[in-house]
Amino acid sequence: MGQIAIRVENLGKRYQIGALKNYKALRDTLTDALYAPFRMVASVLRGRENEIGSESKDNFIWALKEASFKIDQGQAVGIVGRNGAGKSTLLKILSRITEPTEGQAEIHGRVGSLLEVGTGFHPELTGRENIFLNGAILGMTKNEIKTKFDDIVNFAEVEKFLDTPVKHYSSGMHVRLAFAVAAHLEPEILLVDEVLAVGDAAFQKKCLGKMGDVTKEGRTVLFVSHNMGAVRSLCDRAILIGQGRVLLDGDPSEVISTYLSSGVSKESRGEIVWMNDEEAPGGQELQLRAIRLKGEDGTISSVFDVEKTIHVEIVYDVGASVLGLRIRLALLTSTGEVAFQSSDLNVREQEIESGQYRSVCTIPRNLLNVGEYTVRIGAGSTRTRGVLPDREYLSFQTIGVGSYGSRYPEKWPGVVCPRLDWVIEKIQSNEIT
Repeated sequence: MGQIAIRVENLGKRYQIGALKNYKALRDTLTDALYAPFRMVASVLRGRENEIGSESKDNFIWALKEASFKIDQGQAVGIVGRNGAGKSTLLKILSRITEPTEGQAEIHGRVGSLLEVGTGFHPELTGRENIFLNGAILGMTKNEIKTKFDDIVNFAEVEKFLDTPVKHYSSGMHVRLAFAVAAHLEPEILLVDEVLAVGDAAFQKKCLGKMGDVTKEGRTVLFVSHNMGAVRSLCDRAILIGQGRVLLDGDPSEVISTYLSSGVSKESRGEIVWMNDEEAPGGQELQLRAIRLKGEDGTISSVFDVEKTIHVEIVYDVGASVLGLRIRLALLTSTGEVAFQSSDLNVREQEIESGQYRSVCTIPRNLLNVGEYTVRIGAGSTRTRGVLPDREYLSFQTIGVGSYGSRYPEKWPGVVCPRLDWVIEKIQSNEIT
């Protein structure tokens, strides 16, 4: 057991919902204090002392409740869970942005956080000035920051705009510089929220590579993400959070499998259905309604014979006409490697009218290897790539139960295992050249 970097014990955070109370004048506060003892006595006599000084439970929500875990120094831990589960609240408490309502969190080491676009940046200061400001906040000397300065600028690729106030930066530029600062100024603990989803694919890959380097250097990383492939490849441990509580803590593959198979509004293996607009992924242009995995006979399942076709059905609402709307589907292996990616490119230039649609992608028989796969869905348009950010939703298993399986009972190497056409013929020896 290594040295503990983070210790969380019965951590909870409660927020008030609904309209805030009106401000009181000083005379109102003094009057309430004067009459409080008399109201208490009257309520006790009426048998309602429990109602004194308490608020209706309907006015509060626990974003985090009774969360407990320990993280050793040098561990890379992925935090997964649906939207609103309490992941970001946990990181904000660990970053000291907000205080917990109950419980405690111990942090042993200097913390670098990247929780929102431009975290810790002053909009009126230039990129150069914000690098030195963030370094000072982390407790670094000016000379230490200068040593890392060129590496930060090269990684962020914003040298041309270094002396421009960051209020003029795009969201992507904010992320590039903020991550570069957070990762290169050598915090002992790095907290990263889903903010990396703002960057493009090449930058995300670059960031994940840097976080891998950070963990190899013995520093601790807490990584909140909906990118299950990244969590699998980067983290040696994962924690599943649901409704503010720690549901599962252990091996990333086990935790991810449990998370993906749990569903959102309707629990059913091989199917996710979103009935609530607030929970459905997407936005005004496109919002997911259901994702289903079906076999050749139309039965929903999460286990398929490699010799039979698999249909991935995606149901979604289009809120307004979208030019060149296209759905992206990628299949990931259990190790997070992309087996393949496909898109309905044939409708790139069509204008899709508002309404509900169903897109079905058919995975041909005798293509996949025996193993576990995860379906990642995203959407883009001619104008906007991130109409629906890429995210993993469902996992399934392929097995060899037919003639394919009987002839090749073991799992062959490789991401896929297609049945290819071979020709065997007898030739004369003089035909060899």
